[in-house]
Amino acid sequence: MRKKRGLHFGREKKKVNIPVLKEVILWGAEIVIVLAMAFVFVSYIAQRTSVVGQSMSPTLESRQEILINRFIYSISDPKPNDVIVFLPNGNEKSHYYVKRVIGVPNDTVQIKDGAVYVNGELFEEAVETAAILDAELASEEIKLGEDEYFVLGDNRNNSEDSRYANIGNVKKEYIIGKAWFIVSPFRDFGFLD
Repeated sequence: MRKKRGLHFGREKKKVNIPVLKEVILWGAEIVIVLAMAFVFVSYIAQRTSVVGQSMSPTLESRQEILINRFIYSISDPKPNDVIVFLPNGNEKSHYYVKRVIGVPNDTVQIKDGAVYVNGELFEEAVETAAILDAELASEEIKLGEDEYFVLGDNRNNSEDSRYANIGNVKKEYIIGKAWFIVSPFRDFGFLD
């Protein structure tokens, strides 16, 4: 029997290529998972910010971009020598401050003869710092409360920190997280010590 040639108005079934369809669905699912992980990472774990000023020099320099670990302090507390990011007095209109933790809750902090003492003992610095020329509020002993931290910049004589009344002791609720990774400039790319 001969097939008729000419117009054919009947629908022909199209064959679905099952392996290609599976591949497309798999790729789509992977993209959705990666996007969800990136959203969770940026929203709940890491946040990017810029360092403002020279108060943390030489550890961090002005205009460096850093990542903040926002999650770490929900499962642990800041420790001495951690570099933290916080809002001074919880002021959400202020830029983020980056400083090093010196005293933790219930510690007593004092600066005398250019050196920092915590609970009467010379503070063991994680980085080399200059002698402090102006102790300000810390010339007398400062007793930290249950949720307070005493912070200093690494550039001790060019830092607005807990020695000054406008910053004072930092409450834990004002701490955004721990500075842990330098993003830019690329020559400094890597984890903070």
